[in-house]
Amino acid sequence: MESIDTGVQAAAPPGAPPAPSATGNPARWVILAVTLSAIFMQMLDTTITMVALPSLQSDLGATFAEIQLVVAVYSLAFACTLVTGGRLGDIHGRKKVFLIGMLGFTIASALCGAAPDSTFLIASRILQGMCSGLMFPQVLSIIQVTFSTQERPKALAMYGASVGLGTVLGPVLGGWLIDLDIFGTDWRAIFYVNLPIGLIALCLGMAKIPESSAPGAQRLDVTGAVILTAGLFSLILPLVIGREHDWPGWSLVLLVLSPLLLAEFFVYENKLTKLVDRSPLVPTGLFRERSFTVGLIISVVFFAGIPSFFMTFFMSLQIGFNYTPISAGLVSLGFAALIAVGSARSAAVVKKLGTKTLALGTGLLLIGMAGVIGTLHWAGSDLHGYQLIPSLMVAGLGGGFFLAPCTGIILAGIRSSNAGSASGMLATVQQVGIAIGIAVAGILFYGLLGTNADDASASAVPQLRSDLAAAGVAEAQQTQISTAFTTCFHDKMNQKDLTETPASCARIQQEMANSPLPQEVKQKVKSAVLGKALPEARKANFGDSFEQVVYWQIGCFGLSCLLVLALPRIRPEDVQDVPGGA
Repeated sequence: MESIDTGVQAAAPPGAPPAPSATGNPARWVILAVTLSAIFMQMLDTTITMVALPSLQSDLGATFAEIQLVVAVYSLAFACTLVTGGRLGDIHGRKKVFLIGMLGFTIASALCGAAPDSTFLIASRILQGMCSGLMFPQVLSIIQVTFSTQERPKALAMYGASVGLGTVLGPVLGGWLIDLDIFGTDWRAIFYVNLPIGLIALCLGMAKIPESSAPGAQRLDVTGAVILTAGLFSLILPLVIGREHDWPGWSLVLLVLSPLLLAEFFVYENKLTKLVDRSPLVPTGLFRERSFTVGLIISVVFFAGIPSFFMTFFMSLQIGFNYTPISAGLVSLGFAALIAVGSARSAAVVKKLGTKTLALGTGLLLIGMAGVIGTLHWAGSDLHGYQLIPSLMVAGLGGGFFLAPCTGIILAGIRSSNAGSASGMLATVQQVGIAIGIAVAGILFYGLLGTNADDASASAVPQLRSDLAAAGVAEAQQTQISTAFTTCFHDKMNQKDLTETPASCARIQQEMANSPLPQEVKQKVKSAVLGKALPEARKANFGDSFEQVVYWQIGCFGLSCLLVLALPRIRPEDVQDVPGGA
């Protein structure tokens, strides 16, 4: 991977691409469109599945752990392939590796759309993530080769916009595609949409993208890549599926094994760094750079926040408050719009504030998340999505001020020839942060749904008894029905798969069918329980649980804000050309 222009003047690293001519490649804007379409699709597929999770779970009969994996394994496979993908491009040619990645991504998207079950979908998402990891690191290198020094800032700005917009528009586009239900494809359309884009990009890429490589690139560090991948999977897999399997012994073994494997990766890379004729995935000298080590921690912590927020956000609106995918996606549009505004204005803010721009971004995110908590607490089960929009807009503006400049600011503090390796590792840990955040937020959210279930059902009981009395049900039967309702709701919210019907709920249906009550009264009882009490309890439970999970995001963004203070101070004039992050 290449050194990224952060405004810090340094000698070109070994193996840098040849400098482009003053006018650049004649087909440069077509090349940019092709490469940015890949970036947009990759970022889109990080978040587009979130709005489809309820539809996907219902259609495939998947467990919650399995639909978490649909989101998390993509980011994890993406992360594990990024640094290796960059090195493969250096050795074998960026165009070749980019096109192989694009072809594989397109095929994987078709497989995802055609998935007959959750296992097949998860496997296809792993393939999709791996192919994203091949494509992503080639894009900045291709931009460096293709554009002149004068035009490169504009190309990098468009790159940053593609990263940000692809990430935040995923839920909106996903909700729209599901709502359209083109040819009855339902959620599958969110994957099929990649096919025409991928095929067009492949054809144009083969014709227009110039081949380039790093002449001094040495052989791939396969052992390092395997150790890193094993360490990351050992961390993420038990976090995602451990709860559903009651934390079996193997999940605990993997959690213990993970830090040992990651430590072994560092030891092995350190050994390679000292050898003249070897090329480590990550030169360990980078860890002596405070900007790099602090930047890695910031990236993991920050990126554990936003995607995990939207996963629980969409689950709460769709399952708890019965929103359609398109309606839930539209609620998030204010966040998407303001993140675009923040990204567009971030360069100007960086010129005034330097490193403090990241603190400003995380501060606004904290205010926005606090606003979400306050709105949820105030509205309770009467929440309407539009009430969250002002807080989401504040958070979106902060996200734009952080996401767009974060990589450039961190790299501006690294005065070495290893900026390319540093940027690749930062992108890797960002994806790892996404996967960890989704796993941890999922554990918290579903645990809270069980914990809060009794209070939520109790809040619906007074109205239920009133409706039963109005239907002519005797007081003794009111108590019996109310008790059965609270037991059923407790059991449903405490099971591992919320789509299943617990025995206590099935028993209510059976007893009601066998009841000697008149048919008209039975219908009123059914309406009181299923039409009013159950939706009210569900809204109260999901609203309370979502409100409490947002404290996870508060912690992520608060810690990120504090860590930003530990970055080396970068003067605004030192950061003149900051490419997008994420």
